[in-house]
Amino acid sequence: MTPSAILIAGPTASGKTALAVAIAKAIGGSVINADSMQVYSDLFILSARPDAKEQAGIPHLMFGHVDGSVNYSAGKWCADAQKAIASVRDAGRVPVIAGGTGLYFKTLLHGLSDIPQVPDDVRQRVRVQAASMTGDQLHEQLAQCDPVLAQRIRPGDAQRLVRALEVFEATGKPLSSFQDNRGGAALDIGDCIAVFLAPDRALLRERINLRFDRMVEAGAVEEVRRLAASGLDPQLPLMRAHGVPGLLASLRGETTLEAAIDRGKGDTRKYAKRQFTWFRHQLSAFEWVEPSEAEALIMQRVRSPAAGQGLAGAGR
Repeated sequence: MTPSAILIAGPTASGKTALAVAIAKAIGGSVINADSMQVYSDLFILSARPDAKEQAGIPHLMFGHVDGSVNYSAGKWCADAQKAIASVRDAGRVPVIAGGTGLYFKTLLHGLSDIPQVPDDVRQRVRVQAASMTGDQLHEQLAQCDPVLAQRIRPGDAQRLVRALEVFEATGKPLSSFQDNRGGAALDIGDCIAVFLAPDRALLRERINLRFDRMVEAGAVEEVRRLAASGLDPQLPLMRAHGVPGLLASLRGETTLEAAIDRGKGDTRKYAKRQFTWFRHQLSAFEWVEPSEAEALIMQRVRSPAAGQGLAGAGR
């Protein structure tokens, strides 16, 4: 039985890219990106976007297809992903959707919230105000207009705080009120094989540190230098990618390169920790598996008559 799609999630640096290519080769699949930073054309090195060698001749969709000046949302990703899935199926191939952005997977499996578009002038006004505020101040402001959502967002998550404040400013209604109303799902988890790569935490930390060092060696500083010269809004998601803020500070002479590298590694490790927690609570139907065992497990599911069935509740 051919599954409707193969979903491969996991924390950063857990081996999702290599696994997705191996599975796609084995079953005649195409890889669709589900990483919120790998969509940007301006960020290749620090997003760990797979190069031509890593792609190994397998069709890859939705990698580097968005300009860095765009505030690319989960809703836009979901719409693009549905088109990509349709094109992969039309080509007689199997969609292999891989990435670490849990919200992207959630939109496919649980639908989208009907959130009105925020006008550009409102977004700009809120961001200008937010630029002079601390995370605690932003969180306090959100608590006043959307106490429900304030309980779900950490003071350190400035991007989500600003997004919630933009929606309230534009609509006069809390973002949480829209999130309770969701549209139809694009995929049925019961028809998919969905795994979450769960490596040993200590090993993952080592992989994150080593990968960041390699990114710097590969030209991450020059990549950020080009971003700095582009004049992009510092509140854009691209400009908040792990490694970018620290390296920008280093280029401005506000800190040393060594400190910027340490910050990039630390931010990435903290993000990986949040990814574990998020998937455990938000997408528990994903089956958690050691990366070294994932390929065999997926291929077993593909060959089994029950492939894609009975995975709900397999997470931990």
